[in-house]
This record gives sequence, structure tokens and C-alpha cells, in this order.
Amino acid sequence: MIQFFKDSNYNFVGYRWRAITISAIIVLAGLVMSIVRGPNWSIDFRGGLDMQVRFEQDVTDGQVRSALSGLDVGEVKTISSLGERNDMLIRMKETDNVGALQDTIGHRLTSAFPGNPWEFRGVEVVGPKVGKELRNQAMISAAVALVLLLIYISWRFEFAYAVGAIAALLHDVLVTWAFFMFFGYEISLSVLAAFLTLIGFSLNDTVVVFDRIRENLKKLRQMKLADIMNQSVNETLSRTVITSLTVFLTILVLFIFGGPVLKGFSFAMLVGVITGTYSSVYIAAPVVLEWAERKAIQGKKK
Repeated sequence: MIQFFKDSNYNFVGYRWRAITISAIIVLAGLVMSIVRGPNWSIDFRGGLDMQVRFEQDVTDGQVRSALSGLDVGEVKTISSLGERNDMLIRMKETDNVGALQDTIGHRLTSAFPGNPWEFRGVEVVGPKVGKELRNQAMISAAVALVLLLIYISWRFEFAYAVGAIAALLHDVLVTWAFFMFFGYEISLSVLAAFLTLIGFSLNDTVVVFDRIRENLKKLRQMKLADIMNQSVNETLSRTVITSLTVFLTILVLFIFGGPVLKGFSFAMLVGVITGTYSSVYIAAPVVLEWAERKAIQGKKK
């Protein structure tokens, strides 16, 4: 196996408070922006109208935006190319009269592109009540996942490790959420799937570190707990980096070439892979250390 960090001896635990401070600043900034500006919910969660239009010849987002400007039909949230440059997705706020809105947009597009025939390929309407229900169900799903993970880690290791794992998972979700606030990407059902996926990825990385800590607790009884954790993180560092780098490069290709529809999903995964690796080193193990020092579990070495 390739060793990127053979015989590494970095003092990760010693820098834990600096790392936690940086994470806290990012999370706080994201929460402030969530309150001040609000999340950019997709039609899945806020309700609205999606119209997919196919032109015979290529058009640009700017041309379609210009064609629809000045219409009293509500706010145009997003117009993005769907693979081909002649397929466009027009997203509007929810409207009570979809038929009239569709006719109005049709007349304007015909007028703006007289030599470029087009057709509606699909219209999707999600009411605000349904969008709210989906948002609530998403939050419940995330909460249930965290509770189940807490039970699993408590059973496999002990409660102190469960606290560290949940702290790392919350960190990853909140930091990724903060970056969505910074860059304004839309939050859709696919993004929710990415959040749940990165929870699993982060947990897997954390469990590897915890397994090595548990092994070293049995072998290195004379060492301080902080030194054992540092050594454990260093021993798993190469595996962690190789796994994360492989996933990151794969998702990066998806982010670059996957098109606008997959942009939010791939962006969440990119940020999540980085934060998941970071939290396994700087959040999960240090939280267990703090818990151990406060609860005096160091004497429970087996």
C-alpha cells in the first residue's frame, strides 16, 4: 500500500483548539447568513414551478433571461442549461395560474426567438405546503440518522466515542451548510442525499481512527491518552488521505463535467469529503480526549 505519511508524527491533538476555533468561525458565519439571507431552497422545498424548454438551435442563459425580463410573472430563480445548450430549465416561484403563466412565457419566447422553434418538454409544479412537508421530512431523516449512529457507536465502542463521532458529523454538516450559504448554491433533494452520504463517509473515516485508538489503548498502557490519540491518528493518516483523495478526485470530475443539475450534489460532496477528513483528525478524537479527561475514563483501559 502507498504510504504518503510514513512514520509521521504530527501533533494533531496539540492544535485541536485552533482547529475548533476555525471551524466555529465558519459555522457561525454560515448560521448568520442563514438568518440574514436565508437558504436558497429549490422547488423541492419551497414550492414553485419548473419549466423545461427545448429550442431547435442553441441559446444561452442570458438570452432567455433577457426574453423573460419585465414580465409580471414572479421571480425567475434559475435558468440553467441541461447538458445541451438548447435545453433550458426555467424555475419560477409558485403560482396559482400555471396555464396562464405558461402561455405568457410561451408568447415571450416565440417573440424573442422567431427563427428558433421551441417546445415545452415538461412542467412540474410543487405547492408550498408539499415543499414544507419535504423540508420537515428531510430534517427528521437527518435527526433519526444521527440518533441511530449515536446508538451504534455507543454499542461498538463506548459513549465517549459516540459523543466524538456525533460532534464530528454535526461539524461536517454545519460546515458544508455554511459553504452553501457562502456560495448560494440551491438546496434540493439531491443535495440532501449528498448530506446523508457525507455523514456515512465521515463516520467510516472516524471509525477507522477510533479502532486504532482502541487497539493502542490496550497495547500502550503507559502512554498518556493524548499521546495515544496522536499516534493513532498518525498511523491511520496515510489510509485516510488516500481514501479521501480518491473520492475527492472522482467527485471533482462530476462537479466539473456533470452539468448544472448535479452541481449542488457534487459541491456538497466535495466540501463534505474535506471536512470529513478534517473532522476525523481534529474534531472526533479531541472530543473523546476532552470527554475522557473530564470523566476520567483513562483508567478504564483494557
